[in-house]
Amino acid sequence: MHDFFLKLSVMLVPALLAVTVHEVAHGYVAERCGDPTARLLGRLTLNPLRHLDPIGTLALLLLGFGWARAVPVNPGNLRRTRADMVLVALAGPGANLALAIFCALCLRWGAAMTDGPPADGQALAFGEPISLMAAFGLYINVILAMFNLLPIPPLDGGRVLINVVPERFAAVLRRVEPFGLLLIVFLVFGTSLWSAFFAPLVFGVVALLAGPDVDVVLRTVKLLFGG
Repeated sequence: MHDFFLKLSVMLVPALLAVTVHEVAHGYVAERCGDPTARLLGRLTLNPLRHLDPIGTLALLLLGFGWARAVPVNPGNLRRTRADMVLVALAGPGANLALAIFCALCLRWGAAMTDGPPADGQALAFGEPISLMAAFGLYINVILAMFNLLPIPPLDGGRVLINVVPERFAAVLRRVEPFGLLLIVFLVFGTSLWSAFFAPLVFGVVALLAGPDVDVVLRTVKLLFGG
């Protein structure tokens, strides 16, 4: 039970922030491009309760990736429908990448505090939780950014693909979209795509951002998910 609450205390804030900022970014860019739907429905808020999907949040905490309720976008309101939809789709992963960079900076700060003089117990007590939360925040935001960029509808990468290919191919992708979630589940759990390609790519980006503190991220992920 103690381990459960320890893990929850490390994961909860970074996970909620990651999915909330992702969705708000979609809505914010959509409004800048002419569509006020998200704002009118009260979704341009950092209150996570307005965005949470129960299953997606549970998956995020148990598996290390998940989702929130998608912010509604009305393409008919956008000034340049296809070009603006690309911007709206890229806004979510872009926000997660920005959060990942912020978490990497917090990780450096927390690590610097824990590497201070042994007698400085206050710095150690404050720096260690910062390091753990920042390490998980870096990891989860990189995963969300890269996972959502996979070119499979209804992921953001699939939305980008639909709006850059010729219309006849876009129509085929729209027909595939209702089955996209099943395809994603199959690719993640039914093939070696995750372990052979996606996981090494994620950890490569994490290592690039974390720099000398990458070992803190690896220890944190092991603590939270085992392995």
